[in-house]
Amino acid sequence: MKSDHILSTINMIQKENLDVRTVTMGINLMDCKMSTVDETCTKIYTKITGCAGNFVATCNKISKKYGIPVVNKRISITPIAHIGAGFIKEDFVKMAMTLDKAAEEVGIDILGGFSAQVEKGMTPSELEYFKSLPLVLSQTKRVCASVNIGTTKKGINMDALALCGKTVKDVAEATKDQNGFGAAKFVVFCNQPGDNPFMAGAIHGLEEADTVLNVGVSGPGVIARALERLIESKGKNNLKLDEIAEEIKQTTFRVTRCGELIGREVSKEMNIEFGIVDLSLAPTPTVGDSVGEIFQILGVDDVGAPGSTAILAMLNDAVKKGGIFASKTVGGLSGAFIPVMEDAVLADAVGNGSLTLEKLEAMTCVCSVGLDMVAIPGNVDADTISAIIADEMALGMINQKTTAARLIPVPGMDVGDYVSFGGLFGASPILPVKNIGKSSRFINWGGRMPAPIHSFKN
Repeated sequence: MKSDHILSTINMIQKENLDVRTVTMGINLMDCKMSTVDETCTKIYTKITGCAGNFVATCNKISKKYGIPVVNKRISITPIAHIGAGFIKEDFVKMAMTLDKAAEEVGIDILGGFSAQVEKGMTPSELEYFKSLPLVLSQTKRVCASVNIGTTKKGINMDALALCGKTVKDVAEATKDQNGFGAAKFVVFCNQPGDNPFMAGAIHGLEEADTVLNVGVSGPGVIARALERLIESKGKNNLKLDEIAEEIKQTTFRVTRCGELIGREVSKEMNIEFGIVDLSLAPTPTVGDSVGEIFQILGVDDVGAPGSTAILAMLNDAVKKGGIFASKTVGGLSGAFIPVMEDAVLADAVGNGSLTLEKLEAMTCVCSVGLDMVAIPGNVDADTISAIIADEMALGMINQKTTAARLIPVPGMDVGDYVSFGGLFGASPILPVKNIGKSSRFINWGGRMPAPIHSFKN
């Protein structure tokens, strides 16, 4: 690496919030399935603590060696509905408590994969899984849940979709003493990837090896500072958008190389297969570490103003181009996140009315995920929540991309109120929801939304 690149990378770490957002160990639990839930829980606990016993210590060692912060150490597991086939609600709760205990024992921040893949239909045990979620997400500290209810190949399971709206409401109500925080640990997907290291949607897909290490990088603050330097040095009247896109691409390259380095070193130290680097720009509530700030630098006064979707499309593309060249294997989501509560500038845009739910939905057509960490009034009904999720799932299905929804109906709060979860989960005003209560007839059809014609490729 050239000396100027080395100095630039050091500056990124010290002044521009560059970090490796997460190193996530994926663990296959299929061999833990036994005839009783107690035997299964014993096997789950033994395998997780055995595989990840020195995981956190190794991440800290490599982080210290290279001077690159690793913010989160996480575990993803085989979607729990596979392990719990034939089990009932109480069994799923017992497995969740075991997962929480194992996560605490090995010292990780969050565990993902308390999940189900129901894009085409549901088994009786998967219905029991849904019933368990309010208890699971209110009684555990580290367990996150997700469901995949649609794919481009199979369409959207509308029966599961209806359950998702109800589940979001029930989970929020079960954690009302925490302002509905449980809903922040539950995400609904279309086209969910099996190698995503980011929470709450991380799973260890059935196609993965027994144990795999995946890395999620960060760096919106780094890109924002790089763009500011470029504009200052060349003058805003002497720059074109293609030059700006090139700067984003070059900066993403350096950010991704840091993530690749850390991931491969931890993988080598633990003798675990290295999986992928997820290129997604993941913001934090910290001032100066915002995706929203990049919009302002590039010329819109408030996120949500006309031009915001075009900027996000360019940002997402440049991030992918820079990152793909920097890593041997990329995967997960890989693009730009717009999680409202986790990004101070996006939260401010909600507060001043420039960023609406409808504009957010439009922007998710061109970004990495979807309606992420959106706090809505607690009185929004389950069918309306399901319908909002349905719109987001349709975008993913038709456009052959991953989309997701993480909606938080905050009990007892309404538009104008402010909710804070602290840490990386952030804070924001409550986002208005229009046309509440007008979608029940659509949601109540049930059945399955057929896959689009372009899905039929063999």
